[in-house]
Amino acid sequence: MLATTSRPFARCTLHVPRNILKNVPGSLRRLSQAQAAHRPRIVFSGIQPTGIPHLGNYLGALLNWVRLQQDAGPEDRLIFSIVGWHALTLPQNPRELSNARRDALAVLLAIGIDPKRSILFHQDENPHHTELSWLFNCLTPVGKLRRMTTWKSRLAVSRNANDESEVDESLLNAGLLTYPVLQAADILAYKATHVPVGEDQKQHLELARDIADTFNRTFKGKSRLFPLPEFVATPTRRVLSLKDPTSKMSKSSPDVQSRILLTDSTAQIKSKIRGAVTDPIADAVEELLRGPRAEFEKLKGEAQYLSDVARAGAAKARERSEITMQETAQVLVVVSNAAEAVTWRMCA
Repeated sequence: MLATTSRPFARCTLHVPRNILKNVPGSLRRLSQAQAAHRPRIVFSGIQPTGIPHLGNYLGALLNWVRLQQDAGPEDRLIFSIVGWHALTLPQNPRELSNARRDALAVLLAIGIDPKRSILFHQDENPHHTELSWLFNCLTPVGKLRRMTTWKSRLAVSRNANDESEVDESLLNAGLLTYPVLQAADILAYKATHVPVGEDQKQHLELARDIADTFNRTFKGKSRLFPLPEFVATPTRRVLSLKDPTSKMSKSSPDVQSRILLTDSTAQIKSKIRGAVTDPIADAVEELLRGPRAEFEKLKGEAQYLSDVARAGAAKARERSEITMQETAQVLVVVSNAAEAVTWRMCA
């Protein structure tokens, strides 16, 4: 059930800090680096169910997910999520969102994500994400969140503003401001070590690393609870909006003619390209999307199979994150008991 393409795509590259082993003798450093190269990875990434993925999503994140799955070692763990809670940070039609959740799952299967190799699930079917997010919210300064740039750009696109300077901050809701914290919980609930994201999400990953480090230093256990996840670059050419060559193709743009969806027919692709101000090649796009589109149309009719995949994926995800939540609770209880003991001694 895998949709493939003969076109080559760039491999993902890992950016690892070079100073980690700087104080280790040369021979031990080489040994440590060799061991690190074989250390199992936990890879996490997610996509919002806010419409069918477009050409930019496919050439960017999604094909790199497939590449990661193909290149993963047998001990690596791959976790891919449809992050429905994030979609609620902007107004949604409930019925359309429900359909979009199902379609997003079908698309990921159609492009080649294998639920037997990767954990594939709906974020909103694992309550550990929101529970951990609340704990992280209690550690995260509002000033850091206000410095995040994505909420401004999302508001600008949703309001069809020309740029972020036109954004009315009175429209900012708490969910949109704090969704990078939920994103951190998505990642750290599984103790992910590597996160493939685009450059526009790199700031959020830095926040996730800050949150993990703050938690580790604030609630000291026998060992560091959360790893500091590494940025995995997903190199690909920036796919531009068909209507605005200064902007990238976006699912949230109000103009549906600005993007080519994975499910667009041949006629729709050619029609959109004829009206484009940029200069893509219609036949090449059609060839690229033909296989995934056919597989998606097939999967849409297999409601029970999609339900089974989602249920099994959510069970696997909860099984892994349950361990993290138990360890988190143990650390918090130890700190709480220690604080009570100190208070008791002071009052005695």
